[in-house]
Amino acid sequence: MPQPNADVTIRVATPDDAAICGKICFDAFAAISNAHGFPPDVPAPEVGIGLMSSIFTAPGFYNIVAESGGRIVGSNCLDERAVIHGVGPITVDPTAQNLGVGRKLMHAALERSKQRGAVGVRLVQAAFHNRSLSLYASLGFDIREPLSCMQGRTKQRTVEGCTVRQAASADLDACNALSHRVHGFDRSADLAHAIQEGTALVVERGGKITGYVSALAFFGHATAETNIDLQALIASAESFGGPGILVPSRNAELFRWCLSNGLRVTQPMTLMTAGLYNDPAGAYLPSILF
Repeated sequence: MPQPNADVTIRVATPDDAAICGKICFDAFAAISNAHGFPPDVPAPEVGIGLMSSIFTAPGFYNIVAESGGRIVGSNCLDERAVIHGVGPITVDPTAQNLGVGRKLMHAALERSKQRGAVGVRLVQAAFHNRSLSLYASLGFDIREPLSCMQGRTKQRTVEGCTVRQAASADLDACNALSHRVHGFDRSADLAHAIQEGTALVVERGGKITGYVSALAFFGHATAETNIDLQALIASAESFGGPGILVPSRNAELFRWCLSNGLRVTQPMTLMTAGLYNDPAGAYLPSILF
C-alpha cells in the first residue's frame, strides 16, 4: 500500500496497462457505489479490463496512468475526437486514496486538452460522490445538467410519424448539421466510428433526419430536434448497453415519458463542463463522457 508521502508520477498508458487499470476501475467503482448503496457502473473485473483495453487501443483517445511506489494506482482517459474533449473514466485504487492521485490525473488531462487547443472539456460524475464533485468544481468545472441514468424496455415500441433505422455513412452530413444546430459543434469522428460498429441509429420524420444516436448505451450520445424524435429512438431499443442511458432530468417531458413507459432510474449523475458551453437548442442524451 502506498504511503501518504509517496510520490505520484503520471505517464502515458500503454495497452499492456489495461489489465491492471481495468481491475482498479472495477475496484474503484465498486467501492464508491457500494458505499452509497448503488449498483456499480462496472459489474465485474473482466468488464473493467475489457473497457480499459478498448479505450487504451482506440484512436482519438489520450490515456494516462498514475504510479506510486513502483505500481499503477490509477488512470484517466481523454476523448479528443471533437473540439470539445471528454474526460473519463478516471479511477483511483481504493488503497491509494489521499495521495492526490485523482487531482494529478485531472491536471495532466486538462493540460493535454489545453495543448491540443480544445475549446472545452466535459465530464459526467456520479451525483452521490461528493468527493469527485468537489474535485471537479475546484478545477473549474461548472454543473450544467442533472442526469438520470435509466434502464429498462419501453412499453411503447414506436412513435407515430417517426421511422428509426440503422445509420449509414451517407447520413453523416445530416447528423453533423443537426449536432451543430443543437450544440454548436459536431462529433463526426465519434459518430463515424459508431456507424462502422453498427450501433448508430437515425430517426426520420417528415422526410428528413431529425435525430440520431451513436448507441443506446452508457457510452452513447443522442441529438434530436425534439423529444418526439428522442422518444422514437429510445422506444426502438430492447435494452440499453451498460448501466443505461443518461436522460437530462430537467427535460421533464422526456423524463416523465420514460417513467410512464416503465424505465427505472438506476442512479443520479451530473454533467459538468469547463470552457465553451451552449445551452442545447434541441433534445439530447449525453454519454458518460458528455
